[in-house]
Order: sequence, then C-alpha cells, then structure tokens
Amino acid sequence: MSTPRQKTTAPSGSTGNRTDVDKALLGHATYRGLGEQRLSPREERFERARRTTGLWLAPLVTVVFLALPLDLGATQQSLAAILLGVIVLWVTEPVPIPIGGLIGVGCVVLFGVAPAAEVLAPFGSSTIFTFIGAFILAQAMLTTGLARRFAFRVLSLPRVGSSTFGVIVAFGGITCVLSAFVSNTATVAMLLPTALGILSVIAKMLQERGLVAPDFDPLRLRVGAALMLMLAYGAGVGGLLTPVGTPPNLIGRGMIEEATGERISFAQWTAMALPICAVMFVALAVILLLLNRPEIRRIEGVEEYVAAERAKLGRLSRAEWNTLVAFGVTVVLWMVPGVVAVVSGTDSSAYETVTNRLNEGVVAVLGASLLFLLPTDWRKREYTLNWSDAARIDWGTILLFGTGIIFGSLLEDTGLAKTIGDSSSDALGLSSSLTITAFAIVLAVVVSETTSNTASAAVVVPIVIPVAVAAGVNPTVPAMAATFAASFGFMLPVSTPQNAIAYGSGAVSITTMIRSGAGFDLIGAVLILLVLPPMAAAVGLG
Repeated sequence: MSTPRQKTTAPSGSTGNRTDVDKALLGHATYRGLGEQRLSPREERFERARRTTGLWLAPLVTVVFLALPLDLGATQQSLAAILLGVIVLWVTEPVPIPIGGLIGVGCVVLFGVAPAAEVLAPFGSSTIFTFIGAFILAQAMLTTGLARRFAFRVLSLPRVGSSTFGVIVAFGGITCVLSAFVSNTATVAMLLPTALGILSVIAKMLQERGLVAPDFDPLRLRVGAALMLMLAYGAGVGGLLTPVGTPPNLIGRGMIEEATGERISFAQWTAMALPICAVMFVALAVILLLLNRPEIRRIEGVEEYVAAERAKLGRLSRAEWNTLVAFGVTVVLWMVPGVVAVVSGTDSSAYETVTNRLNEGVVAVLGASLLFLLPTDWRKREYTLNWSDAARIDWGTILLFGTGIIFGSLLEDTGLAKTIGDSSSDALGLSSSLTITAFAIVLAVVVSETTSNTASAAVVVPIVIPVAVAAGVNPTVPAMAATFAASFGFMLPVSTPQNAIAYGSGAVSITTMIRSGAGFDLIGAVLILLVLPPMAAAVGLG
C-alpha cells in the first residue's frame, strides 16, 4: 500500500504528529484548499495545475460559446455558455464547488436569462429541506456516538467484518434494498453516519498497526472513497427496483402511461427491473473495488477489536436513545408512502394524500426538530443536540445541490433541453427502437450529470416520447430507458442528492468521483440498452 510522502499541512484533527481520527472525520471541511490537505508532491502538482487551469478555462469556454454563430435563441445560448463554464469550475475546482455554482447562478441573472425571483425559486425545493433535516440527524448520530455503535454492529456480522471487501459489499446491499422503498436521498442520509463510523474504525486499525503514517489524513483513504461511493451509487441502483424507489421512476411511469394509455403495474416494474439491478450491483462492486482498492483487504483480529470496543461503549446513553427516537420517527414516516403504494397503488387517493402530507423535506426537518425537544437533562434544560453542533452541518453541499436544481429548471423553462433533443434526433436520423433507446440513455445520462435526476427525467422523457412516436416506434421502452438512465448521473456531486451527500462526507475527492462515476455510467448505460428491451417484452411491455 502506498502512503503520502510529503506533508503539506496536517489534516483537520491532527494533534502533534498523530491524527485524531474521530476529530478529523467529525470536524472535516468538504471543500478543502491545497493547504488543508495532505498530498504527495505528485498529487500537489496535479491539483495546482488543475485548479489554475480552471481560472482561465471557465471564462474562456463561456465567452467562446457565446460568440459562436449558433441557431439558438439568445437566452438558450447564454444559459448553455454559462452552464459549460460552471461545469469547468466544478471539475477543476479553482474555487470551492458550491461557489462555482453560485457564480453560475449570478451570471444567469446578469446575462438576462431569467429574473432573479424565477432563478432563485428552486432553492425552496423540498429536497433542500431534506438535506438540512437529514444532515442535522446525521450530526446527532455522530456527536452522540450512535453512528460508531451501528458501525461496530455491522462489522460484527458473520463473514463481513473480517474483510474490507465484505464490509463495502454488505453495506451496498443494505443500501440497495432500503432505497427500493425509501427515497435514495433519505436512505443515504440515514446510513451516512454508520458509514463514517465504519471508516473511523478501519482508519484507527490502520493507524494502530502502523499501516499509515501517524499524521495521515483519514479522509483520503481509498477504503473510505469506496465505502462512500458504494453508499451513493448503491442507492441509485436500488432506487430503480420499484416505481416508488426514486422520483424519476414516478415521473417516467406517469408520462409513459399518459402517452400510451398502457398501465405499468408495481409487479411489472419490479419484475422488469430486478435483473437489471442485480447485474448493475455486481458491476458496481467490481468497478468501485478495482478503482478504489482498499489499503488492506483482510482486517485481521477485527472480531477481538470490535468486541473490545463494543464492551467499552456500554449501554445506550440518554442522548443516543433520543437520537434513535428522532431517527426512527423520521425513517418510519419516510417509509409510509412506499407502504401505502404497495397496499393501495400509486394511483389511489390514499397514496396521493399521504405523499402530499408526508413530504420528504417536511418529515426530515420535523424529525430533526425532535433533537431539540427531547431532553438529556430536564433540570438543566439540556437537550439532545445544541444549535452550535447542528450549525456545523455541510451548508456547502446544500448550496451546491440548490444550484443544480436551478440549472435543471432553467434547462426546461428556456426550452434548451428540448432544442438539444430535437436537434440531436434530426442530426442522428433516429428511426429504430434500438437507436432511439440508445439516444434516450445517452441524453438522460448527460443531462443528469449537470442537474438532479428528477430534473433529468422531467426534461428527457418528454423529448424521447414524441421522437419515438414520430418514428413509428412504441415509446415505452425508450422512455423507460430514459427514466432508468436519469438516475445514472454518477460523475459529479451535483448530479444526484445521494452523490452530494457522499461528497459531503469529505472522503471522496471530485477526481475520484468523476473517475468512478464515468466507469459506472458507461457500464450502466450498456446494461440498460441490452437488458431492458427483453425484460420489458417478458413482462408484457413494449
């Protein structure tokens, strides 16, 4: 295993020459400058060049695209130019990624693409409040030690805790199953503290056994990147399994049923998606473990270590019990719409009422509020979480995803997404089910990289259906392919909420996410193209 050879600056949590792992993981900064990371000379040269390049490349790309004589409306060309510049800022990081998004939002208003009130309205999305509530719950799990307790429970499972590969794959399996019925965002948010707890345990074992430098950065371990990406990507895979697994599924299914008059039942969807999800999960595990090979494969003596540490933890404290209550209430309320969907169907009035009342964002903030109402010492008026602790959540990630939602809305509102789809269809001469399906997949993946998966489905599916109809092709399979591929934005933190949450852990660098996400995007797109058509035919669709 390789270790960093040169210390740039001691990582957050470093005390003297030895890293305090818990402090480093709990008090990390997601968007860190070069002086805040521990890099090898080679890594530092690459990072310096990458970030410097972005300072001149982003404005250059924007100006050049604005000057091109394209057959686009003024607002569409301005939006495209700004979005391209923002993508350069996100990839090269000359400024923190949330700031890159905010620069783009400011330019959208300055260039007259849309009024400020319209542009900023998506910041009121319920997804933003889901982030805030979930991050506060995760902070409570970390500060009370509940996440560490859960981590030891996972590590003590038979044939899991003795291998880093086993831990990562088992954790991904749990994520997949949960995200089939609970939203991807909620699943990742509630499992993130446990993932951080597991990373803390592994990092301490590496440190105690001299397998890393004494002042190493636990946020730059390959095992941490693999674990966090498995969490994010595993939720994306599991979300495809049921119609209620992720919002793009409901959007796509509704549009298909409206266009074709053909109802897609819960059972049909699941039967069609199950083989795709199973193959995708295997491919995901292989890709992540190859590209982010853990520093150690076997965790020798983990049973004894975990048993000793669990004994030290003792019984649950009052703060841990309170956190469990708040967390449990939130998860149960998140799951209720999925249960109602299974029992009465997604087209029932009961499902519509429950979904409207138990909005994901509202449930998250109400659950988080319980942490400030459940006391740990009533006489002293002390509660489970203090605001000073809650205020340390990753506001940068919340801002980042807000800007992603903004750009997704603008792509739809300005008609730029439709223009891209129509132009591509005409230029490529799409006429068969296979070519239209391939086009749908590529377009959905590309759009989802720069906007949320929900926005991608809302933009791409309406483009694909008329293209298929015009070619005399049943639109069900191409539209389903676009719906599935809309959840395949894996390269950037802004692509999906679960990507943003995983990136917000601090354990995944932007370059690592791009490298891993690009590989999985490619494999996933091929699997959808090959497996979806026969599975749709097998269940009586398409």
